[in-house]
Amino acid sequence: MSDNNIGREKVRAAQAPVRHAVDEPTEAKVGKKGIWGWMLFDWAAQPFHTLIITFIFAPYFAASVAPDGVTGQAYWGYAAAIGGILIAALSPVLGSIADASGPRKPWIFGFSLLAIAGSIGLWWAEPNAGSSGVLFALVAFIITMIGFEFAAVFNNAMMPSLVPRAQLGRLSGNAWALGYIAGLLTLIVVLLTMATNSEGKTLLGIEPLFGIDASAKEGERASGPLTGLWYLVFVIPLFLFTPDAEKKEKSKGAVKAGLQGLWNTIKSLPQTPSLFAYLGSSMIYRDALNGLYTFGGIYAVGVLKWDIVQVGIFGILANLTGVAGAFLGGRADAAKGPKFVVVTSVIVLMISSLIIVTTSPTSALFMQLESGSNLPTIVFYICGGFIGAAGGALQAASRTLMVDQAHPDRMAEAFGLYALSGRATSFIAPLMIGIITTATGSQQLGVAPVVVLFFLALLLLPLVKQKKPGELSADG
Repeated sequence: MSDNNIGREKVRAAQAPVRHAVDEPTEAKVGKKGIWGWMLFDWAAQPFHTLIITFIFAPYFAASVAPDGVTGQAYWGYAAAIGGILIAALSPVLGSIADASGPRKPWIFGFSLLAIAGSIGLWWAEPNAGSSGVLFALVAFIITMIGFEFAAVFNNAMMPSLVPRAQLGRLSGNAWALGYIAGLLTLIVVLLTMATNSEGKTLLGIEPLFGIDASAKEGERASGPLTGLWYLVFVIPLFLFTPDAEKKEKSKGAVKAGLQGLWNTIKSLPQTPSLFAYLGSSMIYRDALNGLYTFGGIYAVGVLKWDIVQVGIFGILANLTGVAGAFLGGRADAAKGPKFVVVTSVIVLMISSLIIVTTSPTSALFMQLESGSNLPTIVFYICGGFIGAAGGALQAASRTLMVDQAHPDRMAEAFGLYALSGRATSFIAPLMIGIITTATGSQQLGVAPVVVLFFLALLLLPLVKQKKPGELSADG
């Protein structure tokens, strides 16, 4: 064989993961019940991100459990970093083992138990409980985070077997939109009936319901058990109606084979430039997005001096635009491909983050304002709307773009690597935020790293390949 032919063979081999994923069978094998069961996982899991990570529990922790807002933001960052490291270390390994054994539901079930237990445990994170209370809250949060994130790894791995490739973008977008609706509904319930402002009133201007004690911040703490119980109820259709991968022939060497396959995949990454670049880029932009979500509510409480109800209203807006972003992003994915959606979303998130970092009670867009100006609040709300929309579209399209990079027979491993790429450096944004916040004593400067991370992610995206939109026929 000539040198040129050898070179062409190497190029074809390097692109094999993309080609195999594109050329998978096109017929749909799952009925509507199975598809809805799978989509309801996002509906079940989203309150974790909405209530605990972003809008209710995290700001409550920083404002009422930790000694002060700066310390709370730093501690929360360190806890998110610890959880991220554990997820990064284990997700591709467990995904590879799951590929060797077949079914994904047993893994989802096991990690769901952790997610539910950790969520319920947050109820006992009482205000002003001292160092032991702070530690308890952070440990419960880490357990909850690990449970939800690992369950999502195996749920994502089921996606390519549900519909033809041409419909994956719409499926992922619809599922994310459904999740945002669930986050919105649970947030509204908490704000109307449980969480209170500085005067001890809910968003309706009434005392909290269900015998909740506003002085003990039970409304904010209740976001944990509500998240766990919501997930427990709505994850059931996944187990009842969505078909799982068939169990593979039992073998003593299945685990060893799975780990060996993972190692071979990792070693071959430099020869698969599209997959390599995508994992690198998604690693960075998802780290930035998680940092933005994790500290958005804490930032509003600490810098803009909002109460939990104001943060919740901001969350309602972000979730509404998130529904629209995920829904429209799925359509744009089908029309122009997931890469277009990913690039556009990252640019919007980078600009919005930059504007937020420059916003304080006395400044907006680098301009000094008179005391009492409403402009910072208006700017923060507008940016929150764009972040919700772009975040919804980005997360939905990212799953589809990952399918284009993965071999169909090793999908759980691929989404394990995807989780690894999202978590391998997921401790960097929280850790940088924690360190910079501590060093400067400024929550405003502390969140600046997310802007840099979004920019770095953009630099790698031109190397990522996808299935051309024109090839996405109606039958896949």
